[in-house]
Order: sequence, then structure tokens, then C-alpha cells
Amino acid sequence: MYGIDVYIDRLAQIYSYIIIAYVLLSWIPNARTSFIGELLAKIVEPYLSPFRRIIPPIGGMIDISPIVALIALNFVAEGIIAVLLVAWNGSPAPSSSINPN
Repeated sequence: MYGIDVYIDRLAQIYSYIIIAYVLLSWIPNARTSFIGELLAKIVEPYLSPFRRIIPPIGGMIDISPIVALIALNFVAEGIIAVLLVAWNGSPAPSSSINPN
């Protein structure tokens, strides 16, 4: 199972970096209208748009939806890995070493 969980984790990490790069482009004038900005927008906007519909900008200017989207991406990736590990191993990993006896 080593390959699949690492692969999912790396994909989530790469996509997180893409989201961060896209957000940082907003600080550079006219960067989002460049080729790279438009390419990143095509990759990131479909994921960010549901969060932007739910979370309004703070003070009309500060958009925290990318932060929430990054947290959600991390939770989903870790959840998929956990489900795959349970399916692969047949039982969940012990959460603690407390002996009930």
C-alpha cells in the first residue's frame, strides 16, 4: 500500500502548491492575465469556486476561501488514504495503546 498513499499525498501537496501560487499571483499586477495566470486559473478555479460561494470575503477584500480549500484538500486526502489503508489492511490502525483490562 506504500505506493498509493504516497501518490495521493504527493498529488494533494502539488495541488496545494498550485493553489498557493495562484493566490500569490493576485498580489502581482496583471499576473493573472498572463499565460501562467490563466493556466493556473483553469486548474484552481473549479475547486475554489464552491468555497467562494459559501465564504464571503472579509471586509469585502480579504478572501479566506483558499485557506479553507487547502484545509479541506488536506482532510480529503488524509481521509482517502485512511480509507484505503483500512481496506488494504482489513482493520483500522489502533488509535491508542490504552489497555481496557
